[in-house]
Amino acid sequence: MLDRRQFIATSLGLSATAITGPSAAAAANTYDETVKSSRAPLQAVPRDRELVRFATLAANSHNTQPWIFSVRGNVIAIAPDFKRRCPAVDPDDHHLFVSLGCAAENLILAASTLGWHADAAVDGDRIVITLDEAPQDTSALAAAIPIRQCTRAAFDGRPAAPETLRRLEDACREPNVAAILMTERAAIAGVTDYVLEGNSAQMRDKAFMRELVSWIRFNEAEALATMDGLFSPASGNPSLPSWVARPLLKLFFTEGGENKKYREELDSSAGVVVLAADRSDKSHWIAVGRACQRFGLQATALGLKYSFINQPVEVAALRQQFGASLGLGERRPDIVMRFGTGPDLPGSLRRPPELVMQS
Repeated sequence: MLDRRQFIATSLGLSATAITGPSAAAAANTYDETVKSSRAPLQAVPRDRELVRFATLAANSHNTQPWIFSVRGNVIAIAPDFKRRCPAVDPDDHHLFVSLGCAAENLILAASTLGWHADAAVDGDRIVITLDEAPQDTSALAAAIPIRQCTRAAFDGRPAAPETLRRLEDACREPNVAAILMTERAAIAGVTDYVLEGNSAQMRDKAFMRELVSWIRFNEAEALATMDGLFSPASGNPSLPSWVARPLLKLFFTEGGENKKYREELDSSAGVVVLAADRSDKSHWIAVGRACQRFGLQATALGLKYSFINQPVEVAALRQQFGASLGLGERRPDIVMRFGTGPDLPGSLRRPPELVMQS
């Protein structure tokens, strides 16, 4: 059978070289070099730039990177960049503030590696992190920061060992945040039903689809031009010129096709974790982000992959019903992730610190 790239090429009467372009190899190298540079090992100097660089490697919605960093002496503040909000999928900025919490967790872990104790406090919309000198404290989680990635691909279906599950659950421990970890096939099937229903609702929502497509980067050149967004190959899709990919998107990016992928991905996962805070406000969403980031880093440190399946919490009409099915009562389910053993995919880009730091 033809794969998707071959099908497109054949349908348009193009060769593989015409699809990728004569400089595809050079472009791929440039992209790979840029990813490698952004994920280089942590250096002690320049301290502030390095801490911000590692902070930006955190998980964030649509890879919008919705943060602004400012430094005053030993105080680093992380503020939201509302110009990068996603009102269709995230109308109350829930995911935006979760993303800030993820970045703060990375920064705190990186600071510890360099010999700084980081104390974080939420001040309105900002996270204010105060650094004090301390003994260096390396950790497996900090070491996982530059290699962590969200992997939207089928896993191998192998169950996780009890000790692995314990360590994943421990990584989520955060005051006022609960973690529900599910490994039974029946429980995962129940989550799958909500994911598929939520995905269908989103793909029928024109505003959601416009917003999602606006953040897709179909090839290396597009991704390098913005240094953000959802790079198609990072989700296992081919890299194609936009003039080819955008018109054909409706043919391949369909409700049925995406639901089939999500079912396969969940069926192949070792488990699912749901995070839920005690209250639904910015400070608690930030706390969820910190727990979420530690989960991803711990999974990475254990040789696992993970990805987000947040449709049941993003579709408002499903959210309360999904929470009730998990016994959360009135609490809002905040984040849903699946995990397992899976393949490496291309890394996503991050904007350099100079573009996200205020003087």
